[in-house]
Amino acid sequence: MCRDLYVHFPFCRGKCRYCALHSRGGVAQSERDAYVVRLAGELGGLFREGFLAPCLSSVYFGGGTPALCDLSPMFAALRGHLDRDCEFTVELHPLDVSGSLLSSLADGGVSRISMGVQSLSDETLSSMGRGYSAAEARRAFDIVAQRFPNAGIDLIVGYPGDIERTPPEAYSALREWGLSHCSVYAIQNERALEGVASDDAVLDAIEEVSAILGSFGLERYEISNYAVPGRECRHNLAVWRGADYFGLGEGACGRIGLKRTRNWASPSAEEEVVSEDFDRKERRLFSLRTKWGLDATGFPEWRQALGRHVEAGLLSDAGGAYRLTKRGREVCDAVLSDLV
Repeated sequence: MCRDLYVHFPFCRGKCRYCALHSRGGVAQSERDAYVVRLAGELGGLFREGFLAPCLSSVYFGGGTPALCDLSPMFAALRGHLDRDCEFTVELHPLDVSGSLLSSLADGGVSRISMGVQSLSDETLSSMGRGYSAAEARRAFDIVAQRFPNAGIDLIVGYPGDIERTPPEAYSALREWGLSHCSVYAIQNERALEGVASDDAVLDAIEEVSAILGSFGLERYEISNYAVPGRECRHNLAVWRGADYFGLGEGACGRIGLKRTRNWASPSAEEEVVSEDFDRKERRLFSLRTKWGLDATGFPEWRQALGRHVEAGLLSDAGGAYRLTKRGREVCDAVLSDLV
């Protein structure tokens, strides 16, 4: 039984210029309502059939923009199925934020907010198509933080011109936001934007942002994620620590035993069964992305490759716990591919 649930809401006001995620804009309210009702009905079956544990440790509503939907059917379906200390996260767009919305989220059991700010430059935000200024994002987060002490933001590094427009002091100002969490992603240029920063420039900028966040208490606990100790995202930790998690809805992925699922409860649902050997390795390898590193005990077949990466300066070895070095974080995918 899964104790961690991810639900995807693929609706947006409009597609941002950089975004290649599973989302779409301009969807009628009636279609969004029907989607939520369908997922809420599916949830009941998942609890009855034992796919989901009777009480969940973490719930994560991602998108897209979940708040474009009436979430009350989902809250009703989850009522009575949340652990007393369940971490229930909802992603918000700064334009979503209102007192009434935050009250409805809290009443539905939500305990954590992740707000997609993406940039601290007004010019970049306008170019991205985000629809707000940096000051407006700050005001929205202030409202969120008053109601949800466990709240954080997402930022993207490398959008055309953004590194030049966003000096270190802009990130230093985040000290005053009261963040408990911050995700900092290198842009994935899947939409072939012109003028995207070079890999080296992006990596240098991320290291600079990392140092700034660390200076006011946000520790880098995963390649792209920083948190006040104890405020690490519980859903993401479940994924990186090799737990099962259930993915519900269009664009949602899940891991249940040897099954890998995608788009559960949609017409394009997919399911793959992997080998026991692949499953065992995948669950262990995700931990290499974290500050705790990879415990390679029980995997003698990795010893040679791990030693090679230690010699190359990509990994450190502290008594069998392998951790990515600064250089290793830059090429993590290559290291993981070598081990798989």
